[in-house]
Amino acid sequence: MLVPALIFAGTYLAVAFGRLPFLRIDRTGVALIGASLMVASGTITLDEAYRAVDFDTITLLLGMMIVVASLRLSGFFGLATAFIARRAHRPLILLGGIVLVSGLLSAVLVNDTVCLMLTPLVVETTRRLHRKPLPYLLAVATASNIGSTATITGNPQNMMIGSLSRIGYLDFVLALAPIAAVGLAIAVALIAFFHRGEFVRGVRLPDVHLKLRFNKPLLITSLLAAGVAVIGFCFGLAPAKVAIVVGSLLLLHPIKPERVYREIDWSLLLMFVGLFIVLAGAEKALLTPAVKASVEQAGLTNVPILAVVTAILSNIVSNVPAVLVLAHFVRDLANPAHSWLTLAMASTLAGNFTILGSVANLIVVERARALGITIGFWDYFRIGAPLTLLTLAVGIWWLS
Repeated sequence: MLVPALIFAGTYLAVAFGRLPFLRIDRTGVALIGASLMVASGTITLDEAYRAVDFDTITLLLGMMIVVASLRLSGFFGLATAFIARRAHRPLILLGGIVLVSGLLSAVLVNDTVCLMLTPLVVETTRRLHRKPLPYLLAVATASNIGSTATITGNPQNMMIGSLSRIGYLDFVLALAPIAAVGLAIAVALIAFFHRGEFVRGVRLPDVHLKLRFNKPLLITSLLAAGVAVIGFCFGLAPAKVAIVVGSLLLLHPIKPERVYREIDWSLLLMFVGLFIVLAGAEKALLTPAVKASVEQAGLTNVPILAVVTAILSNIVSNVPAVLVLAHFVRDLANPAHSWLTLAMASTLAGNFTILGSVANLIVVERARALGITIGFWDYFRIGAPLTLLTLAVGIWWLS
């Protein structure tokens, strides 16, 4: 048991820190090395490693990435930002509009990509309106995490939970969308409170016209594809099948498929493959019946306890690895469906606690830095920490 324990612990520590000391390898490389060591050590066979990979999750994520890539190339995100900018005549309305757009788009699409697209557009818009970009960038990051709570397709960990739990898309939405809606309202209130100087004055914003380039045929096709995918999800069709079919058909559009391929986060897909195998090795070697029994006695069937454990673990090793670890316990619980929903809610909302809590936060911070705007740890934490605690409280109350 010592060897797989060391491989598992080393992999997750490296994933938590983002890299190995003195080496340039990233999280994806760490996950693949950990997976290969599980096989090389004899902890699991190569056939067991193949079977450990949940290809429903990988397929769903890939299909949605193609849909999002097509929307990005069509200019959709620029049009959505311009729509809000033209109609927001007050700073508070602009803030609410950005929270709403970021939250809604993250509920349908993958939140990391939404942050990647919206961040430079929000910076350009706020600069043209002579406003401070910081509170609006915080709105993009926090709202994307909260909004993505609502659906299976909102973020990678929800996709994984959807594939493992077999919870229907509509059932997932009905259970978690109310939490997301309340959370978005709390985000607006907290950002407005901590940045009162930006919002209390009765300032009227000037008209702004962003120079946008968009591909109308691709825009229409991509929106139709996204709509068909959501309808398919709601009618109970297998999300992975719907996503990959819709995504692959989008490649028939006249734009070169290579442009779409460049938009796909292949490293994230590879990291998922590696982590699935590492967890399979750890489960086989370490999760004895006695260990599982002791975990069940710890009270994971209790919504508050599971939510708190998930939130803490998500902030230690990140939400995707946390979900992978806890999934092996949740699926054996007495009421797994309810526990899966708690796991999805807590792992996603916990991402707002610090800048390092989710990849979406880091994307906003890095993209803003490239544009000359610094989002400090305290700038984020003084809003993210109370927002996380309040939204988790709402989620625990709703699901209890």
